Amino acid sequence: MKSSVSYIGRFAPSPTGPLHIGSLVAAMASYLDAKVHHGQWLVRIEDVDGDRNVAGADQHILASLQRCGMHWDGDVSWQSQRTGLYEQALRQLGELIYPCGCSRKEIADSQLSLTGRQAQALIYPGTCRHGLAPGKSARALRLKVPQSPHCVLHFDDRWAGHVSQDLTDDVGDFVVKRADGFWAYQLAVVVDDGDQGVTDIVRGADLLDSTPRQLYLQQVLKLPQPAYLHVPVVVNELGEKLSKQTGAQAFDHGADPQQLLQDALLPAARFLGMDVRADSIAAFWQAAVPAWAQVLRNLPNPG
Repeated sequence: MKSSVSYIGRFAPSPTGPLHIGSLVAAMASYLDAKVHHGQWLVRIEDVDGDRNVAGADQHILASLQRCGMHWDGDVSWQSQRTGLYEQALRQLGELIYPCGCSRKEIADSQLSLTGRQAQALIYPGTCRHGLAPGKSARALRLKVPQSPHCVLHFDDRWAGHVSQDLTDDVGDFVVKRADGFWAYQLAVVVDDGDQGVTDIVRGADLLDSTPRQLYLQQVLKLPQPAYLHVPVVVNELGEKLSKQTGAQAFDHGADPQQLLQDALLPAARFLGMDVRADSIAAFWQAAVPAWAQVLRNLPNPG
């Protein structure tokens, strides 16, 4: 396992509402991983998507983490205060960036004509790669993905094992600045992790499919590649990932610490495969650190 000098982890929630049990699972896993490796744990508020931000949600998130006994190292950062770094990265990408005038509907329609059915993910066909069509105006900015040979990326996830994706076939050129003017998640998260020296990323498995795009951005921006661990996501009774869109409820309503322990921390620990028994929040974390170390020993790539 890594020394304190070499491990920097982070939890990076979006302020679209208060934390729910699914986001607590991700926070807990990242926090415990930093503790097991005697490293630093940073908190970054990913608020670049201004249309989805909820006023006061960032402060509610920070208060909930503290009430749960998760205390971060250094100062909290907000992506909305880091736009200069994203502009700098865009300049660095140079000729790999091009304007795109396609709407999501047009991209979906192009796939229907090619495959005869709606694809699960919108794969960009490269319509604007060589210039905007007559009458089209720029909407988003896209990053060119190598076409020949294909851009096939591999990494070993500490939880999921070996992961491989053909970025050329499965994704295509992807957006780094959106049509609404907001920075795309893929660019912002890579720039932030590089700038903050993040060495290990622990997050939900719903982001596993995003990782190859981030690996490619790390390569072209000449940033180091962190280690990854994607934990399973909590789902509702319909099998949908818990989120604000699927009606996930906040776990922290200001109840007393004992209630927070019973209703949130212990269930989150069980979901992550830890048998933790504690009668206080302080005792919970004391028991959870070695319990997480045991979980790691059973993974494909313990790290």
